[in-house]
Amino acid sequence: MTVSRVLNGHPNIRETTRERVTRAIDEMNYTRSSIARALATRRAMRIGVLVDGPVQYGPNSTLRALESAARDVGYAISAFSISEDEESQIDTGVVELVTQGVDALCVIAPRASSLDILRQQTTGLPTIVIRAEPDAAWHTVAVDQRAGATLAVSHLIELGHRRILHVAGPLDWYDARERQEGWRDALTTAGLPVVDPVAGDWTSDYGYEFGMTYDFDDVTAVFAANDQMALGLVHGLCQRGLSVPHDVSVVGFDDLPDARHFLPPLTTVRQDFAALGERALKHVIDAIDGEEDHVRHDVIEPRLIVRSSTGAPRA
Repeated sequence: MTVSRVLNGHPNIRETTRERVTRAIDEMNYTRSSIARALATRRAMRIGVLVDGPVQYGPNSTLRALESAARDVGYAISAFSISEDEESQIDTGVVELVTQGVDALCVIAPRASSLDILRQQTTGLPTIVIRAEPDAAWHTVAVDQRAGATLAVSHLIELGHRRILHVAGPLDWYDARERQEGWRDALTTAGLPVVDPVAGDWTSDYGYEFGMTYDFDDVTAVFAANDQMALGLVHGLCQRGLSVPHDVSVVGFDDLPDARHFLPPLTTVRQDFAALGERALKHVIDAIDGEEDHVRHDVIEPRLIVRSSTGAPRA
């Protein structure tokens, strides 16, 4: 019982006792038995995760962060991936995860269509959705997508840009909607014209084709909804003889690990996926333990990372 209290951070343990137990744990290389813990708590010690668009960098990074945070507290993750053309599979995913006996559900990077289907399900399980906007039905936690977009566009405005185009993600995605609204808010607040946004598909190929064919005219800067489209855009612009940032400044979103090695290195918005995973897991476990009796919404602030793909507008 004393060992259990030390491992679970119980406050009513003398410091000398805590040190002795910790020392013994280190000497014996002791690790918790998930099976024993599950039997004692009557829990599966497993969280079911539905991942929408698993090939995209954001959802994939969020899943890995959640897995890491779960391992640190003795939980395992069972994931079910829903590809772009299989949104109807969310029904199958919920059934599969629930039949595994998971203690809670987490939904990563949901599309509106996916959540509409999920609302029709009744699992009785604590559920958290990785979504930037609060929802009356579930706990929600996310990086503030709208604030990130506002940071990106405000940076371009401060450099002197006055016509800033947005290459959006698919607008069935909540994150894409929030990034578009942040772009619009920043322009409106500054009293600048809102150029009609272009709906992309998250891919570098789309960004490339767009960069090769779009008539930029008096547009001097582009805010792309993710780094992949920004990468393709830079490639397309350079292919047609335009210089980044001399002719067109480009900002992305996500801060891919390779974004600093793009040519030019990409100005982008960084999401703290590790913090997102930890925060989401905390709320899930609190809900499992019955410590969250009302729906909560939690937001993590993004950071603007300024590199060489942005500069003052051309004369």
